[in-house]
Amino acid sequence: MKVLHFYRTYYPDSFGGVEQVIRQMVTGSSRLGIDAEVLTLTRDKAHLDIEFEGHLVHRAPLNVEIASTGFSWSAFARFKQLAEKADLVHYHFPWPFMDLAHFACQIKKPSVVTYHSDIVRQKYLFKLYQPLQNQFLNRVDRIVATSPNYLETSPTLARFKDKTEVITYGLAQDIYPEPDLACVEQWRTRFPQPFFLFVGMLRYYKGLHVLLEAVSGTQIPVVILGNGPVEIELKQQAQRLGLHNVHFLGALPEQDKVALIKQCYALAFPSHLRSEAFGITLLEAAMFGKPMISCEIGTGTSYVNLHQQTGLVIAPSDPQALRTAMQKLLAHPEQAAQMGIRAAQRYQELFTAERMASKYKQLYERLL
Repeated sequence: MKVLHFYRTYYPDSFGGVEQVIRQMVTGSSRLGIDAEVLTLTRDKAHLDIEFEGHLVHRAPLNVEIASTGFSWSAFARFKQLAEKADLVHYHFPWPFMDLAHFACQIKKPSVVTYHSDIVRQKYLFKLYQPLQNQFLNRVDRIVATSPNYLETSPTLARFKDKTEVITYGLAQDIYPEPDLACVEQWRTRFPQPFFLFVGMLRYYKGLHVLLEAVSGTQIPVVILGNGPVEIELKQQAQRLGLHNVHFLGALPEQDKVALIKQCYALAFPSHLRSEAFGITLLEAAMFGKPMISCEIGTGTSYVNLHQQTGLVIAPSDPQALRTAMQKLLAHPEQAAQMGIRAAQRYQELFTAERMASKYKQLYERLL
């Protein structure tokens, strides 16, 4: 069985949550005998077709980007050529150019859409795009929501509920590097006290401005791993608040990320808007047995992190509630440790890459 995944960004150009999920889908399904390839866009004009972790990544040159939507004129022909060789096309939503390519190339192969998120921020542009979106989602064979929470709260998915099913994200721990002793010791020396960790792109919906307010006037150590569009703004806020207990590390290699997740006391994940559809970092924390603090925003974050079981779930955009949750975990280390244990158990039961790949293979086989 040959499957073509189609999304606007992918490794090694970009390392976001959706890219990580596609990576896990491809590596997991390859273990089940599925030949999966990826078509994406790139700014690298020199190396268009590469091999990444044993699978082919076909890259079309990015020509223009409008409201986070990449367009590539050469991608139309490349997509049609690769789709003709595939048994099934696996789309990753949202990406309006993908909808255009589907119709322009007259794709007739069985098709699956993983619905990663509603379009939240571009409200006015969405009104223009919505007819094309609805036509595209109506045309594909099957839609996959990534959590039951998101299926219940998405107004778009409500229109297509009869053709939608839930397959949650999954991670394979064995593709994460094991940090060497020097790496572990480096971070242990730098952050000897129990600290809260944030991992991810620094974007508008991550709620990090709330996290900075929450720890203002406290001694609670916070480590922020990642970079992104609001990084300068956040550092300026931290400086205004005089936050000597907040440490911005920027983007670091996977080995350092794993070392920090293993060493942290708990994960702080204050995303406050629906743009945070799931939270891969929550899965990573659960995989390594860490308690979590997240916000109730009606998405998959509250499916991964269950209140009072695997961590604490609080109201969004509430610095006092976040501060209280952090202080509560610090004051009750045994309870926090038990939450981490339950988080690891929930990961093993629901969120392994093997389980995700198996569910998708069953879906592919039904469609074929």
